[in-house]
Parts: sequence; structure tokens; C-alpha cells
Amino acid sequence: MELTTIWFILIAVLWIGYFVLEGFDFGVGALFPVLGRSTQEQDGETRKRVMLSTIGPVWDGNEVWLLTAGGAMFAAFPHWYATLFSGFYLPLFIILVALIVRALGFDYRGKVDSDVWRQRWDWCIFLGSVIPAVLWGVAFTNIVRGVPIDADMEYTGGFFTLLNPLALLGGLVFLGVFVTHGAMFLALKTDGPIRHDARALAVRVGVVAAVLAVVWLAIIHTDTGTALSWVVAGLAAVALLAALAKARQGSEGWAFTGTFVAIALAVASLFIALFPDVMPSSTDPAFSLTTTNASSTDYTLMIMTWVAVLFVPIVLLYTSFTYWTFRKRISGHHIPAVDTPEDETVVTPQS
Repeated sequence: MELTTIWFILIAVLWIGYFVLEGFDFGVGALFPVLGRSTQEQDGETRKRVMLSTIGPVWDGNEVWLLTAGGAMFAAFPHWYATLFSGFYLPLFIILVALIVRALGFDYRGKVDSDVWRQRWDWCIFLGSVIPAVLWGVAFTNIVRGVPIDADMEYTGGFFTLLNPLALLGGLVFLGVFVTHGAMFLALKTDGPIRHDARALAVRVGVVAAVLAVVWLAIIHTDTGTALSWVVAGLAAVALLAALAKARQGSEGWAFTGTFVAIALAVASLFIALFPDVMPSSTDPAFSLTTTNASSTDYTLMIMTWVAVLFVPIVLLYTSFTYWTFRKRISGHHIPAVDTPEDETVVTPQS
């Protein structure tokens, strides 16, 4: 297998890792206004702090997958990186700002004992979760379907060129699937009223997300797919439906596994449909960026391969250790009262 193909696969794996892990982060943040409201059984602040505590130990580690994917694209396929990040500059910039604002929300909402203060940061967490989810769907739809590229490998469209109907549908699909994924994660990681509310919501949102995802994937693979990409996309749909069935039965572990696998297979189907292109041209197929004309030299790819062989297992072991360490469920009685500005949002339940 050629090194360019190996690095295309590795970059696909990095993006899959980012979306399956950061996806439930986005989902939890997007559910703040819904599952974070006060109920008869639990006040809203306690519910929000339970939600934040489920992702507090892992959300920043999940974002490392994005940085690694971007760095790998830059080193392995510099022309792809240059065309993508220059042509998609505005949406990627908005994503970056949203991620920064969301991170500030995680860190600062508990610093001042004020309802107004916390409500403002809650909006930052919500918007910082919803906006990237939608824009990632828009971006990947355009990457697979193709965008205007000239003979110099330059993007010739504008910002609104990216906001075509199918891309906007892709944004809704990403948001819907991530919200479902996040609700499944909350049902798996919490106990008490929020656990049951999250599981019920996951089923309702998941049905809508599944319908939109089937339509979106069918359109994409009809235009650019292969037999293999169709099979993988079909398996993604089956996994999502199985996750919803397991959620209805109360099997939260299997339900979360189902959404995890569904997202991984759906993203994999996009990269399978994309290959051997890395960024197709919608104006002239001859101008498309491929794994051949957009890649670095073989020597560069060889060095990167040895570096990946050394460090990727370390990253995977560390990530697995983190999730294993913070594997226990969290409920309202783990949350201390808010009494000082230094009070921490994230708690670790004791066994």
C-alpha cells in the first residue's frame, strides 16, 4: 500500500476519533437548555453541574484529535490543507471562536456565585457546542460533494457557496446525531432523574436524526459513492437504529456504543466515497486534489509514519486510561452546594 493511501486512512481515523469523542461533548453542551432546566425532582443548577461533570475530565483531551487531524493534513497533504483552510477560512474561524468560547464557559461559569453570571456562560457553552456541530456538517458535505477549485488548486467560491441546501442538511444531521450521542452519554454516565430524561430524549431526537441522516447519506453516496461506501453507510444506519432500540430497552451501554459506531461508520463512508480525491473540484474534475497531487514527498511521509507508529499507541493508552478512571456514574448527591467562587464544576464520584 502506498504511503499516501496509508496517510489518507490515518487522517480519516483521526477525524473519526474526533467526531465520536467530541460529538458527545457537543451533544451535552447543546442539551444545556433542555436537560438543564429545573424539575420537581432536581433544581436546574444541580442538573447542569452533573452534565458538566460527565465531560469535565475528557472534553479538552477530545479536542486533541482535531489538532492532530489538522496537523496530519498539513504535513501529509499540504495542498489539501492550504486549499481547505484558505477556502473554508470563515467557517473554520467561526468554529475556532466557538470552541474557545465554549472552553471559557467550562472554566469560568463556576468562578462567581451569581445566577446571571452562570446563565451567560451557559449560553456560551450552548452556542459553542451547536455552532461547531452544524459547521462541521456543512464543511464535510462540501468536501465530499466538491467545491469550485481552479487549476492552481485555489478555492474560487465564497462563503455562501458553502451554504447550499445539501450542506445545510448535513449541518442539521451532524447536530441531530451529536445531540443523540450526547444524550446517550448522559444516560450512561449519570444516575437519577437526569438519566431517565436523557434516555427518553435520546430516543425522540434520534428518530428525527436517523431520518435526516438516511436522506443526507443517500444523496451524497448517490452522487459520489462506491459500493463499499454504500455498505458502510448502510451499516451506520443500522447501528443508529439499534442504538435507539437499546435505549428504549434501558440498555444505556449498548445504546451509547451504537451511536459511537454509527458516527464512526458514517464518517468512514464519507472518506471512502472521497478516495482517491481529498478535495474534488465541482468545476472541472481535472482540477481535483487527490492523494497523489496534494501529498508531501515520500521521505516526509516515511518519517511521519515512524513517528505515528511510536506515539499513536501512547495517545490511545492515555485516552483509554482517562475514560477508565472517570467511568463511574454521577448523580445530584455528588454535587456540593455552590458557596464560594472557587467551587469546582467538575466532580469525581467516589466508589
